[in-house]
Amino acid sequence: MDSSHDKNAKPRIPTLGRFPALDRVTYPSDMRNLSVEQLKQIADELRAETIDAVSTTGGHLGASLGVVELTVALHAVFDTPADKVIWDVGHQAYPHKILTGRRDRIRTLRQPGGLSGFTRRSESEYDPFGAAHSSTSISAGLGMAVAHHLRAEEDPSYHERSVIAVIGDGSISAGMAYEAMNNAAVAGPGAERLIVILNDNEMSIAPPVGAMSNYLSRLMSSRKFMGLRELAGKVVKKLPAPVERTARKADEYARGMITGGTLFEELGFYYVGPVDGHDLPQLVAILRNLRDTDNGPILLHVMTEKGHGYQPAEKAGDKYHAVAKFNVVTGEQKKGPAGPPSYTSVFARELVRRAATDNKIAAITAAMPSGTGLDAFAKNYPDRFFDVGIAEQHAVTFAAGMATEGLRPFCAIYSSFLQRAYDQVMHDVVLQKLPVRFAIDRAGLVGADGATHAGSFDIAYLGCLPGMSIMAPS
Repeated sequence: MDSSHDKNAKPRIPTLGRFPALDRVTYPSDMRNLSVEQLKQIADELRAETIDAVSTTGGHLGASLGVVELTVALHAVFDTPADKVIWDVGHQAYPHKILTGRRDRIRTLRQPGGLSGFTRRSESEYDPFGAAHSSTSISAGLGMAVAHHLRAEEDPSYHERSVIAVIGDGSISAGMAYEAMNNAAVAGPGAERLIVILNDNEMSIAPPVGAMSNYLSRLMSSRKFMGLRELAGKVVKKLPAPVERTARKADEYARGMITGGTLFEELGFYYVGPVDGHDLPQLVAILRNLRDTDNGPILLHVMTEKGHGYQPAEKAGDKYHAVAKFNVVTGEQKKGPAGPPSYTSVFARELVRRAATDNKIAAITAAMPSGTGLDAFAKNYPDRFFDVGIAEQHAVTFAAGMATEGLRPFCAIYSSFLQRAYDQVMHDVVLQKLPVRFAIDRAGLVGADGATHAGSFDIAYLGCLPGMSIMAPS
């Protein structure tokens, strides 16, 4: 529980007076009776406050700016914290923290004794699930939704609540997300209260967003449309089995052709979208429709722009994904004094040098080419570089497969993320005595990102495996 959640005590806010609409919001309940125009002003001020705060602390700015309108809409429509909003990874949750009683501490973000850079259960009742590693939100949300139903069966006074999992287009590529969606369709009562919001900021999945797409999304999320669909479903159940199956497929594919959501329909989700994630009135209208239906589980596909509303971030190649302290006006990041080369850069340089004379060397990473230094390898040897996405388990076994055919794979993964592929390291590499080299980045204590990103356990969990040689620079 958030110890500061006292409605009679407004936090001390350093920027008081600069943002008059935001100054009137301490908790989400303060937004529930506001007009859409008032919510739009809050969103504008929330974006400015987020930029100002991160300029003094550094952190994950681009992702947070991309979900400002979505954050305002979620907290204005749903009864948080009773309704649960889970932010996958959590690095986009800075606006969420500002709106949930933590604005007075937002400039302590990622500082000793300050706010976490991710969501944390011990920090606030508005953070129902801790995060920092990707792709966990749908599994956790499904568990909460089913638990709510079981509690309601035991206690008639308990009301089932909505559970919303917000997950990015990168995170949803991981196997765990699909395991959860595959289970949601058969998890039983409670799962119908699960809403998955796909925050798509790469335009890698969806067709273009426009007025017709927004209109169709509002139509298909409306109570009248869902009611007609439910009635049609009851009629179809009375038909012979082959006809029933054909009718259901026709419904799925008809909506899939219109919206592009056939994959999610096949997994048992009711698909709505894509919609413009920066169109606050549309978001509010659609979320209200989804809040008031039990025809789930539902997947709402929202298109956003990383770094939206801040020109330096919009122009930057990485959309200011993670930044140091910076000048708000120019966007120029402050650089510390130059130090010795990092271990990452030394590893990358040497791997590139050796690959020039050894065409059997291949490099694999799991969505972290720049963080592991392999972007340099990719520029020199694109045919031997493989970024498999957020899929550490696959990365390790993919490397093992290469090794069986005589290649020399170097698998570069952060220490804390390699934990996710421990079975593959043991079963697919070690037991088969395959020559896979693991370049483990971010080993040891890492500072601002906290315990979730610290590489504290790699020597222990790898040192106990037979035949594993471990080396660390001194």
